[in-house]
Amino acid sequence: LLFLVGTLHPMSPSDYHFEYTDCDVLGSRWRVAVPNKPDTCTGLPDPVKGTQCTFSCSEGEFLDMRSQECQKCSVGTYSLGTGVAFDEWDSMPAGFISHGMNMNIADIYTNCSNSTWIPKGDYIASNIDECTSTLSYTVSLKKAGTVSFEYFYPDNTIFFEFYVQNDQCESTDSEGRWMRTSEKDWTPHNLKLNRGNNVLYWRTTSFALVGSAVKPVLLRNIAISGVAYTSECFHCKPGTYSAKPGSAHCSPCPVDSYSNKGATVCQQCEVDKYAEAGSGSCKQRPACTTSDYFYTHTPCDSKGQTQLMYKWIEPKICSEIVEGAVDNSTEGAVKLPASGQMETCPPCNPGFSVTNTSGCEPCPHGSYSNGTACAECPVGTEPVVGFEYKWWNKMPDNMRSSVYSRELTGWEVAGEYIYTTQGDLDSDYMMLSLTVPGYRLPHSMAKDDERSELSRISFVFETQCTADCTLYFMAGYSERTNDMVEHWSGTTRKQSYSYLVKSNSTVSFTWGFQRTQAYSEVRQYSGDFAKMYTVQITNVVGGVASQCRHCALGSGSASECVPCPPAHYMVNGTGVCKSCPPNTFIRADQAVGEAACIHCGPNTHSNKAHSACVSDCRLNLQSTGGGEVLQYDFTSLANITSFQSSPRFTSKGLRYFHQFRVGLCGEEGREVAVCVDNVTESRKEVRGYACQSTVVPSEVRGQSVVSSQPFTIGDTLVGKRFHPWCIPLKYETTQACKKGRTTTLRLRCDPTVTGKDQITLPSKCSEGTCDGCSFHFLWRSQYACPLCTERHYREIVSACIQGIQRTTYVWQQPLQCTGGVSLPAQTVSACVTLDFWLKVGVSTGTVAAILLISISCYFWKRTRKLEYKYSKLMMTAGDKECELPAADSCAIMEGEDAEDDLIYLTKKSFFTKIKSFSRERSSDGFDSVPLKSSSGLEMEMS
Repeated sequence: LLFLVGTLHPMSPSDYHFEYTDCDVLGSRWRVAVPNKPDTCTGLPDPVKGTQCTFSCSEGEFLDMRSQECQKCSVGTYSLGTGVAFDEWDSMPAGFISHGMNMNIADIYTNCSNSTWIPKGDYIASNIDECTSTLSYTVSLKKAGTVSFEYFYPDNTIFFEFYVQNDQCESTDSEGRWMRTSEKDWTPHNLKLNRGNNVLYWRTTSFALVGSAVKPVLLRNIAISGVAYTSECFHCKPGTYSAKPGSAHCSPCPVDSYSNKGATVCQQCEVDKYAEAGSGSCKQRPACTTSDYFYTHTPCDSKGQTQLMYKWIEPKICSEIVEGAVDNSTEGAVKLPASGQMETCPPCNPGFSVTNTSGCEPCPHGSYSNGTACAECPVGTEPVVGFEYKWWNKMPDNMRSSVYSRELTGWEVAGEYIYTTQGDLDSDYMMLSLTVPGYRLPHSMAKDDERSELSRISFVFETQCTADCTLYFMAGYSERTNDMVEHWSGTTRKQSYSYLVKSNSTVSFTWGFQRTQAYSEVRQYSGDFAKMYTVQITNVVGGVASQCRHCALGSGSASECVPCPPAHYMVNGTGVCKSCPPNTFIRADQAVGEAACIHCGPNTHSNKAHSACVSDCRLNLQSTGGGEVLQYDFTSLANITSFQSSPRFTSKGLRYFHQFRVGLCGEEGREVAVCVDNVTESRKEVRGYACQSTVVPSEVRGQSVVSSQPFTIGDTLVGKRFHPWCIPLKYETTQACKKGRTTTLRLRCDPTVTGKDQITLPSKCSEGTCDGCSFHFLWRSQYACPLCTERHYREIVSACIQGIQRTTYVWQQPLQCTGGVSLPAQTVSACVTLDFWLKVGVSTGTVAAILLISISCYFWKRTRKLEYKYSKLMMTAGDKECELPAADSCAIMEGEDAEDDLIYLTKKSFFTKIKSFSRERSSDGFDSVPLKSSSGLEMEMS
């Protein structure tokens, strides 16, 4: 002990620091001295009463723990007063924790330990794989405060959420925690914090599929207010400065200047160097090249002339003077070319007219123009309203050019086209946006729920690239929420593309061109470009007209256009409406000419407005071979049915499916198939007869699956055919499908299927299609069988039991029908049993036998009598030879005594009688007959 005491030295102010104890229930605390290294010195100051727990300093101040008073921050530093700020991300700041985890419950093998947020200097970036990465920070607030930060969230294939948990692990509301995608720059976000402990969470989960590049979420400038005090001020980071004491923040250095950490003033760069705003150092200016300037046309002057001129790309960083050159020569560097000669301005765009100052102004409503002068539409016609841009001398008022997340110009007008400028970086997004107020159908076009086309936007473009450039076309409610519609990669020849607008909420369109996805400060592909030649959009509210078209006139006014009646088309060049043939519908894009009447497909019929063909899910078809007519009823299959493809996996092992939704049939007002994108808060939906989306099983966002990339694969019912029974559907053309997408749904009768949604995909094309344009599905169901009729069952008659006989009806097997007629109920009828007929037969046989015996006996006796008389006659004839007996000698003459002629036979037994019958004849051929005389003596006659 003496040895230890002897080694300790007296405490100096640099050996310890002050801290506050935890607050008690009265809100009080103590200030205590804590050594920087334990057991190294003695003589610590005694604890003293501290400030109240609610005490705080103002912005630009800090709490001096020695005097327990607020002091102003010195120059080159700043303070939030009651908060902390994090604006330097060279490494992970103290208190921040980042970890990765696997949210896919079906995948237990993916290792997500390295999927964390990564500091990148001025910001921190999220992961880009399928794991869930969480960045957290815990702060204890002595009073209610706020948290603010800036984020850059450009990719909707990532879930990005921010939420706060308190001491009871209660989170912020589930609706406000999901971040919106960034429009074009860093997006600020603020949230109120409650007093007490708060844990801040930033969490991302990527669902990138095969062939898609994911852009990470970026965070910067995180600030938290509500802490009781801050005991020190923060130094300004490089590229910023603080010139006044008591600053609450540091200001960025202007262009071509720089500063070090804790600077009080920015230093100007040398002449041959440059720096962007907020830079911590200067860079050497490169020699100017042809990629550092672009060409454009000046606005038309009062004489109607324009001039080709060249401009440096702003901000200009190149040098026209090569370093080290003698006499400041420009060898090796280019200068800005001289402007071109004055030339006549192109005409105004259709629907506009030339003003006195050689400008262009829109024609008034009810008139049209080809770009020169406005003219009233003739009586019986109406203007075709919209916008058509094909001359690019000036950027249209409803179009805007920019570079994503940068204050630069991305597209420039060039007379006959608009093109992408060289830009500052090859990875920049060169954005061109078009915004319209809404859409309205012309008076001559009737409103109908089945009409899907509200407007149509068409454009002609081309791209020329030496790298992996991509041109994107996006549509939506605003630039912030636009979704990608189509994209083209690499060099693309001059071509046109059209997109149908089906909702009044789609009022923003954006074209984005990126030369390469690889980031580099050296420009290598500045010569790659995209050009837009024409842009045309129809039925725009407040639009202009380039032409007028004939329309049907109403009865009330001679100049008021009205739609033709349903099932009528307009004769070309007139306002006369003519009826279409039966069972046809009118084309939505043009109801002029007989060609506008489109016949409905087999087994479909037109709706009431004759704008589409529908089916009531019932039809009659004649079986093959000209047999009977089969009736079908698919109403049980009419509801929306969902099914999935076999699972697929990304390179990281993420499992996903292609989900299809089908609405088989139905009349007007039917439910349609809907596929959604629920990755972001915008929740994009597509509707039609059939649609497809990509789903990923996950527990993120409290939902079982994540659905993305929805698109329609059938929105028009083409018809229904038999053998094989199929329903073809059609959708508009795309870049890859020039003839449009088609979907064929084959129904097969299968009574063994108990459910109604056993739908399979082709074995050779596990995604339902082999080319992305033609989709094929096989639907097995008992409801795909024809309706049952009387020929589908037979009757079975039971035996007669106790006088009752039952008739039962059963289906023919194998059963190939459903619904229709029902089996008749079992019938019961009276019957006679076999025992009764057996008794009747035995009785009848007995009676017949008795009768037969009686008749036999009768005739036997008669025969014996005749034999007797014959014998007697012969005996009589023997006495008189050569005389024949009289004809009636065998009869008993009148007066004869019959009794004298009776033959009395002796009674013999039954066997004796049989013996007598079997006696042999005598030699003369006569049988011996025993006789008795009248005196009773027995005699025998031969």
